[in-house]
Amino acid sequence: MKLRHVAVYFPTFARGYLRNPLGLFMSLIFPVILILIFGAVFSNSGVSRVALTVENLDGNSPASVQFLNALNDTGVLSVAMVDPSVGDLSTYLSHHSLSAGLVVPSGFAANVTSHRPVHLLVYTNPTSSVGGIVLGAVNGVTNGFNLRLANGTVVLSTVALNVGGQTYAYIDYFVPGLIGFSILVSPMFSMVNISSTWKRDKLFRQLSLTPLSRAEWLTATLVWYVVLAAVSAAMLSAVGVLVFGAHVTLTWLALPFLVAGPILFVAIGLLAGSASGTPESAAVIGNVITFPMMFLSGTFFPVAVFPSWLQTVARFLPLYYVIDGLNAGMVFNNPGAVATDALIVFALALVASLAAVRVFSWRES
Repeated sequence: MKLRHVAVYFPTFARGYLRNPLGLFMSLIFPVILILIFGAVFSNSGVSRVALTVENLDGNSPASVQFLNALNDTGVLSVAMVDPSVGDLSTYLSHHSLSAGLVVPSGFAANVTSHRPVHLLVYTNPTSSVGGIVLGAVNGVTNGFNLRLANGTVVLSTVALNVGGQTYAYIDYFVPGLIGFSILVSPMFSMVNISSTWKRDKLFRQLSLTPLSRAEWLTATLVWYVVLAAVSAAMLSAVGVLVFGAHVTLTWLALPFLVAGPILFVAIGLLAGSASGTPESAAVIGNVITFPMMFLSGTFFPVAVFPSWLQTVARFLPLYYVIDGLNAGMVFNNPGAVATDALIVFALALVASLAAVRVFSWRES
């Protein structure tokens, strides 16, 4: 293999790829669109409060007002008062398409002062996700009032923190997942298409008549996708940090996955395209391989929330180790976990590459 041939062919392949609008969109633009959409949806900044419609039948007594102020001060609920003349609050909520309501009964202040039971009516819509939030906030404030009325002392309390530190949010784990998504999609779909259509159109046969060898062509292709993965990782990290304040660092710990990942998926794409008879069947095989990895490897949803049997399935998918390694390096700065995942990815890349070189042929059979 002559590196001079690789250097000559590399810009030719790169220009051909960049002239393909679909390939350019899927590799660079689409992941940025995804991070903007998911980042906006799950960003911790500017979270809206849940609207709680309240009917106070106790005539704005000091005790009831104090209780409602405590609800409003939770930062979770936004209390909106309605006049008691509206009548049945449940009917009012349904007529106005409201999901949550609270009725403070008459005699609230007198009963609280006398330590007699008070029943607060909380209405929630079972088809809405806000029910649990409302009940949790109301129960929390109620427990605080009960503790104070009983002259109790707080002994146990909890402080909610995210894994890895207090500052981490969903976007911090999503950025490495999208980088893994980019490492998967670009080489897989491109190589499945190239290896099937170029063979059908006899472009490989024409290349075989040039001084360029199979190894040189494959090396130039691999270098291109490694460069593309690095560019995509830099773009996604920049968007995550600058737009959403993500706490990720693109360090040398991500390098093994930006190199071995593209090599692995180029080889798998080459295998899928070479093993199929037509470009159409190659596309089907590529989708069958790609989509399970895309959704079961931790790209959009944490693997930890899957059922135990599905977590086992995820650990058989190559992309799982790419994303897990990127998380370990970019979020947690854990060289030990990075080394383990990198060894697995490099081993898979070596096996897949040897199989692809054995199966791949310049000429159409």
